[in-house]
Amino acid sequence: MKPKKFGNQKFRSGGRTPRTISSAQTYELPSAAKTIEEKLVVAALKRCGGEGVPAKSLLREAGISDKTAFYDALHSLEAVGEIKVDKDHWVQLVPRTGDIEATLVSLSEKFGFAKPKAGTEDIFIPGSALNGAFVGDEIIIGDLQKRERGPSGRVKRIVKRSESAVTGTLHIGEQGAAVTPDGAVRFDMRVAPGKLNGAKDGDKVLIAPKMDGRGDWSLCEVRTVFGTGSRARVCADAIIERCGIPTAFPPEVLEQAEEISKMTVTQADIDSRLDLRDWPVFTIDSADAKDLDDAVSAQKTEYGYKLGVHIADVSHYVKAKTPIDEEAYKRGTSVYFADRVIPMLPEALSNGVCSLNAGTEKLTFSALIEFDTEGEITGYSFHKSVINSKVRGVYKEVNKIFDGTASPEILEKYAPVKDSLACTRELAHVLQARAKRRGEMDLSSDETKFVLDGEGVCIDILPRTQGEAEQLIEQLMIAANICAARASLDADIPFLYRVHERPQPDRVVELYELLDRLSIPCKELKKGQPGTVDFAAVLDRVKGTPRESLVNQRILRTMEKAKYNHKELGHFGLALGEYSHFTSPIRRYPDTSIHRILTDLVGGVDKGTIRKRYGVFAEESAFESSKNEIRAVTGERDAEDCYMAEYMRAHLGEHHLGVISGVTPKGVFVKLQNNAEGFVSLQDFEGCDFEFDGEICHRDLRSGRVLMMGDELPIIVAAADVATGRIDFMPEEA
Repeated sequence: MKPKKFGNQKFRSGGRTPRTISSAQTYELPSAAKTIEEKLVVAALKRCGGEGVPAKSLLREAGISDKTAFYDALHSLEAVGEIKVDKDHWVQLVPRTGDIEATLVSLSEKFGFAKPKAGTEDIFIPGSALNGAFVGDEIIIGDLQKRERGPSGRVKRIVKRSESAVTGTLHIGEQGAAVTPDGAVRFDMRVAPGKLNGAKDGDKVLIAPKMDGRGDWSLCEVRTVFGTGSRARVCADAIIERCGIPTAFPPEVLEQAEEISKMTVTQADIDSRLDLRDWPVFTIDSADAKDLDDAVSAQKTEYGYKLGVHIADVSHYVKAKTPIDEEAYKRGTSVYFADRVIPMLPEALSNGVCSLNAGTEKLTFSALIEFDTEGEITGYSFHKSVINSKVRGVYKEVNKIFDGTASPEILEKYAPVKDSLACTRELAHVLQARAKRRGEMDLSSDETKFVLDGEGVCIDILPRTQGEAEQLIEQLMIAANICAARASLDADIPFLYRVHERPQPDRVVELYELLDRLSIPCKELKKGQPGTVDFAAVLDRVKGTPRESLVNQRILRTMEKAKYNHKELGHFGLALGEYSHFTSPIRRYPDTSIHRILTDLVGGVDKGTIRKRYGVFAEESAFESSKNEIRAVTGERDAEDCYMAEYMRAHLGEHHLGVISGVTPKGVFVKLQNNAEGFVSLQDFEGCDFEFDGEICHRDLRSGRVLMMGDELPIIVAAADVATGRIDFMPEEA
């Protein structure tokens, strides 16, 4: 018989009931992100096969001790339509009926596109079916139909309003003031009368979108003025706001960081750890780096090599569920812009007590790894340790040692670690050769270094190059990351992995057809499931040619995005079956998460306790870390576009030779050697009548001239808009 009472709680609908927006009304819906209790309830219902369960039984099945939290979870899940509760207080999952969850990712004046939470193909939504949805809103889509150009549907319900800021550039003309939004809103929004908030023409602004009387998102009001959109630094401020990247640390976090920064290495710390203070340990970083979170040492053995990778023991200082840990979890990663770093941890930690500064005793988490002469890992162990780095190495200095151009002063500086450095170099060469044999892809970097003047204006752009010292550190860190993943798999405990899945077959087919049309040999990609070694072979063929950058870019687009996962799915790009991120806990929260788990493992905590303690945590941390990484990368790339445009604006009229990197119906994109990419309109080719092949080239029907992807094209720098990051070129003959 069903129980007549629902515990001691009165169950009522409400709380987070989603609503649509009425005309000229804006508001925010409460958060729809699931709490742990909500997830436990859903999981428990699924274990019961989706059938109805009495509330009291569900409370026990879900394993929730806090009744208030349990009933709050039920209220919330019913409000968003995931469960239903009948009059006798039986709880049941609401079956899906073809509706799907999605996020509105693009909005034009007459239509929008939504990305499903499960699936890859975007869904077209006509303007009349948007039902008041705005970019970033989490929505339920129904009435799905298959069209020739892709699926379409209508917004049935808005589950959660976007919390993302909307920024743009203000334009004031004869017709009044309007803002051209950044990102995925693809139409100008008129500024409501009296809502300029002091903004001037050309300013970068933060706006609040508003509906007009017809229910269209055509209006806005200016909330914040960042400054002139002609300065990349100002645009970066707006990008940080738009992406929702946290900047200022809460007072309680700074207070805690200040207290932690006063901690010193005690004799008790040394007694409880592996004492490596006499080892020839050193760091190698860029000259301006202040957050030194990895140090290394190496020696030859009878059977090969013994490597020490010593990582700042951030988890010793940042304890779980403290204010500083919760803030780090929210940030997920440090974010790097041309003019600033937004750290994951306060500087008192990242540049102070945690940083492995030379000549000071530091607490570390060490991976001690043994290799044979072929670079095969023959053994490893993890230890809480204490080190005293002998040298604060710098990439440029180490590269000079390696190429024989180091000054006597540099040689003297590195004398304390001369043998250890030489051994790490030898080991790195062995590991590089091994990586090549297993098929690791050698994707050349298109990263750019921006040189700013005293006012923060970009005055030069340089391709970031990787010298031997940079490659050395990369190989040694990969080895430690492999061992961290293996340690978790051997112990069968919850963990976070850095995964890179095999590319989708249809994308590989598209890549093969593209490269084949460009006459780039790529027969390896034609087989059923090409492996990493097959992509590496294609990359090797174009190395050093004008098409190297293009092929690198296209292969990257073909690949899945690397992310964090609580399940080990392998790393396709590195051709590895197990991989994790252990080596950068100062700037990456997943590394801190891993340190916390491994701390319990090496400390002798039983595996049952570890599984219970970190089962949910590992999954949550992997998800949040991946999401925050995307946020950071998006912000960094958008800001780079603005700095690139700022630099090119000072070089209008210059002649350059570039490579056609993309082809569209209206023109071609051309990439210069300094990584600046600009658009060349077909209208700027005088006397030509081009025909687009739909993929890789334009052919002039009069002269037969071909503008082919991968071909060189002389251009003139014509325009650069800092606010949008857009650069325009003209063909040199125009």
